[in-house]
Amino acid sequence: MKPDPKLPEQAKPASGWSYMRKHAVVMGLTFLALAGFALFAGWAFFATKNMGNGWADLAPIWPYVVGGVAVTAILGGFLMWLAFYSANHGYDDRIDNDDLP
Repeated sequence: MKPDPKLPEQAKPASGWSYMRKHAVVMGLTFLALAGFALFAGWAFFATKNMGNGWADLAPIWPYVVGGVAVTAILGGFLMWLAFYSANHGYDDRIDNDDLP
């Protein structure tokens, strides 16, 4: 069967050892970067306990932190509920074919 000359040629999927190796290098570097950042964040967290009055200086901001986490969780839960409600009531269904002339 001949390919249709009006349609663009499809790209061939990449394969082979070099393709997999490239992804392994990217994943390894990403892991190292995240591990380095986690180490830095841990060091910064424990190093700042000796600055000023230590953890006592953080007491006034805890209500704002808890409020921010609560609002974020409520908003995320509402948006997930909205997505499932929309899908279960047919709002995401197609009404026409997407065929272009």
